[in-house]
Amino acid sequence: MNIYQTLEKWWGYKEFRTGQREVIERVLEGRDTLALMPTGAGKSLLYQVPTMAREGICVVVTPLVALMKDQVDGLHRRGINAVALHGGLSPRSIDIALDNCVYGDVKFLYVAPERLRSEIFVARVQKMKVSLIAIDEAHCISQWGYDFRPSYLEIGRLRRLVPDAPVLALTASATERVAQDIMRLLAFKEGGIVRSGYARPNVSFVVRRCDDKREQLARVLSNVEGSSIVYVRSRERAAKVCEWLIEQGFSAQFYHAGLPHEERALRQDEWQRGAKRVMVATNAFGMGIDKRDVRAVVHYDMCSSLEAYYQEAGRAGRDLKRSFAVLLIEGDEEDFARRRVVGDFPPLQTIKSIYGRICSRMMIPYGEGKDSAREFNVYEFARSENLSIDAIRNALKILAQNGYMTLSDDRENSARLMFCVGREELYDYRIRRRESEGVLLAVMRLYEGVFTEFRPIDVQEIALYSGYSEERVREELKLLWRQHIIRYVPSSYSPLLTLLMDRVPDEDVFITPDSYLHRKESAMERMEAMMNYALMTDGCRSRYIQEYFGEKEAVDCGVCDLCLARKKRGASGGEVATVTPEKVLEVIVRSEGVSPRDLVREFAASPEDVVRAVEKLMESEKIYTDKGGILRIKR
Repeated sequence: MNIYQTLEKWWGYKEFRTGQREVIERVLEGRDTLALMPTGAGKSLLYQVPTMAREGICVVVTPLVALMKDQVDGLHRRGINAVALHGGLSPRSIDIALDNCVYGDVKFLYVAPERLRSEIFVARVQKMKVSLIAIDEAHCISQWGYDFRPSYLEIGRLRRLVPDAPVLALTASATERVAQDIMRLLAFKEGGIVRSGYARPNVSFVVRRCDDKREQLARVLSNVEGSSIVYVRSRERAAKVCEWLIEQGFSAQFYHAGLPHEERALRQDEWQRGAKRVMVATNAFGMGIDKRDVRAVVHYDMCSSLEAYYQEAGRAGRDLKRSFAVLLIEGDEEDFARRRVVGDFPPLQTIKSIYGRICSRMMIPYGEGKDSAREFNVYEFARSENLSIDAIRNALKILAQNGYMTLSDDRENSARLMFCVGREELYDYRIRRRESEGVLLAVMRLYEGVFTEFRPIDVQEIALYSGYSEERVREELKLLWRQHIIRYVPSSYSPLLTLLMDRVPDEDVFITPDSYLHRKESAMERMEAMMNYALMTDGCRSRYIQEYFGEKEAVDCGVCDLCLARKKRGASGGEVATVTPEKVLEVIVRSEGVSPRDLVREFAASPEDVVRAVEKLMESEKIYTDKGGILRIKR
């Protein structure tokens, strides 16, 4: 079956989007490919179509459990067999899933990068007929990328296990340096980058300098109808900004990683259905979200890189209708952002101290602990140790890169259980309370080693074996826990911290220059690029983004704030507009206040001509400058 027949049979489309066919044809030819495509460009079809067009299974590496489940559910609805491996599965369920991949008709195996190092996966994947390895969010493998994740380095091992399968790496944002690093780390047999272009002609990129972000935010949301996302830097700010918007009459909700998983899922669903118009969120929200009618993405706080900004702003206008990506800047935000980047890289002594304090928190003695894993709440640790979240996250990335410990992404951790009584005492308890016998027998027969250590369990599996409902199994387990028969840890969504080697004294922790100094320099470079974008007074914001990502044929968009201001000034080929006090007054009235910098951008004349017109208006007491330096009409 050719790729067009496959596309129409399984997805109902007759044509491919720009760049899709070229990537798919390369994959079918067995050539390693790096696809650089904007958010919402249909990247999943790039590995799904070639996999369905031929025999074999596709192994898809992706960091988010929720994204895995969405993809698997979507394929199942189309009648395509797919499975996902994540921390919420019991060993028995993982064993069955991998068996189906080896001997069954499974076409797609979704797996988290942490799973690639497990012995059971390594043993089984070599028996599979792997036709393709697809890597989502591939920029995470590069230490020069804005979102480096040490767990992605395990993908190189997968490449060695199935050397005949081509690799398809997918990302929406990678500079030329990061792109080359991705191909090197994935051992591409030949260079092969396919770019579909970073231009978003339907999205108007805007930067607004203001003296009150909340007022400016309300103005943007009032002028742009439809669903919106407002990105903020912290959990506390998400709640406060949302509360203020609700007070102003907006239908808003907030989202961050600190909310319970069920609550996050509910809020995301309300926003996607349109029950809530505005989502105020940290960067925990958005990856894998496929809402095509987002009309505005507003960044209340500046991102630390242009890559992160473009990724998040790219969630606007996926339906190709006019949309806006707005960045709000207030006061000395540039200096604060630079200080923040410096603070994200704590001194080496602090990193070593963080290592020691984490080991102590996990109660790991010196010379022990290799492969020990515990749930780890970064926010609780930050509060107790009086450290910033980003400083801890960067310290953990540096420690992972040097082989000491690694923190998984937020994931579903399976329930775990261990008996805290002996077999004789347990027998006496079963006689006294017959209601629990079914669950206890199921646990003892299904799971080995539960009398000596915590073992992952599957509540659904226990329910099937015992004949009880899942709800009853959970209640019985809680009761057994309260009566000190078992130690029971219910399933949860949280990161898992794993020691990669036995604990060493803090002073013996060795950090390579590449993993610290060079990463810090790279982070500062990314921040400066973000600053340059925010401070631009001429040119085109979209063109700047295109050139930053290495696009050689970048073009002006004509719809960003700078392009529109240039058109207003008559600089697009017409006559140069003359600056008069009356025209300056019109701009101030229309904008309800404007900064001198933005006022200059409104005219093609020299800044000196604009200043002279402003001085005349000041002399006639028609305007004044407020405390924030904004020119306003004098009432």
